[in-house]
Amino acid sequence: MSRRISAIALRSMAGLSVLLVGGCELGPKQSQQTGYRGAGLDQIYDVAHLKPAATIPPEPYPLPPDGGPTAAQTYKNVHVLGGVSTERFNHLMAEISQWVAPPAQGCNYCHNPENMASDEKYTKVVARRMLQMTQTINSRWSDHVKQTGVTCYTCHRGNAVPEYKWAMAEGAPNPGSIRGNKFGQNTPDANVGYASLPYDPFTQYLHGSNQIRVAGDTALPSPTSHASVKDTEKTYGLMMHMSTALGVNCTFCHNTQSFRAWNLSRPQRVTAYYGIRMVRNINDEYINSLQAVFPGYRKGPQGDPYKANCTTCHQGQNKPLGGVSMIAQAPALRGPTIQTALLQSGAAPYDKAPVEAQK
Repeated sequence: MSRRISAIALRSMAGLSVLLVGGCELGPKQSQQTGYRGAGLDQIYDVAHLKPAATIPPEPYPLPPDGGPTAAQTYKNVHVLGGVSTERFNHLMAEISQWVAPPAQGCNYCHNPENMASDEKYTKVVARRMLQMTQTINSRWSDHVKQTGVTCYTCHRGNAVPEYKWAMAEGAPNPGSIRGNKFGQNTPDANVGYASLPYDPFTQYLHGSNQIRVAGDTALPSPTSHASVKDTEKTYGLMMHMSTALGVNCTFCHNTQSFRAWNLSRPQRVTAYYGIRMVRNINDEYINSLQAVFPGYRKGPQGDPYKANCTTCHQGQNKPLGGVSMIAQAPALRGPTIQTALLQSGAAPYDKAPVEAQK
């Protein structure tokens, strides 16, 4: 009898172990093989928690044919879209009202209806800079957005301020105390999967040019490979964010045989490489340049403007909006050629992916 009870207990414990390993998430799962069998290169999707693709809003009215007077000839104080035909300029303004402005305000969200050319509302100044940013993304960062492109709706989804954004986190309540200073860790946060990892990896890695890669190519630290445990935790926090933002696991980009090796990684890793640099460019060159324009209630606890991260566009999908392109209904957002965009911004050409990533 005792042996039978022990066997039942062992089976129960085994079942409990399987449940725990599965993350206590019951329900159907979908699996997609992404590499050689037996290598663990699978994407596991929890069907119950898959983020549905956002609804694509219809155009306010059909895109008019190009041609005729330009916006600069028809209106005053048109800086970015002056070369666009008046009809297509009006169409884009109607789309922006639909994609961004609160319905009760419409055009008045950015414009003074008594003087449409006025820049008195900060929202108009911001919108102008965001148009430049969108054109730059579509022309300069095609290595990330490909031909799908982005529009204002990709981030805003009908909200005046994108739902997903970040600013520098608040400092420790008592930095001088060991007890009061968590050094940015051990505070559960959705951005890092509610782990004890540093909960603000964005300040470190999504502006500026700090090194993200921490995996070494030697067993022991060397002059070329000496990342600290702290740096590794920050990098892992960013990777947790990217995984959650795209609704995927690590093997969407990496081969677990070697997280460092580019020649073993999937092509998506190169796309992500450019994506990180694109977000840095967005935050540094465009959003931070509006520091003095944004009012206090549009800034974070440290006084910096709210910025973009991977979730801003992706929102749980490995392709924003499920991969649907909206750029055809807003062709003015394609922007100038990459050479023209670089000359206008004064920026140097973006750095290419490591040689091994291009093999």
